[in-house]
Amino acid sequence: MIRKLLGIEPQQSSYTPEEGDLFKRIELGGKCFEIRYGFYEECDRHTPLAEPVAIYPDFTKKPEYTNEGQPFVTEMQTLCSCFDGVRDQNSVCGDCIHYKKGDELIGICTCEENKKASSR
Repeated sequence: MIRKLLGIEPQQSSYTPEEGDLFKRIELGGKCFEIRYGFYEECDRHTPLAEPVAIYPDFTKKPEYTNEGQPFVTEMQTLCSCFDGVRDQNSVCGDCIHYKKGDELIGICTCEENKKASSR
């Protein structure tokens, strides 16, 4: 507020994240996820103009569950068989009515069919 009144604009950061730097710590559903900068594809690591991006967990390869047994998902995750929503070629998990948005791109699937068996 004071900066605005005095006409002082914050300086833009010239910080470029390095691979492995912490992007954000996300606490959701009784779990904590550290999102770090990196590359999704090996070829990007060797491309001179590519910069590290925030790497989100792949919950399809390594499932994680809330304390209540609901699976964590990422908004951009591929659709599962329980998808309920308008389906088109660009549909992602975040388009499903069962997707409960959390923090950033991590959410929770509220579909009972996807709930961890021991939690039903």
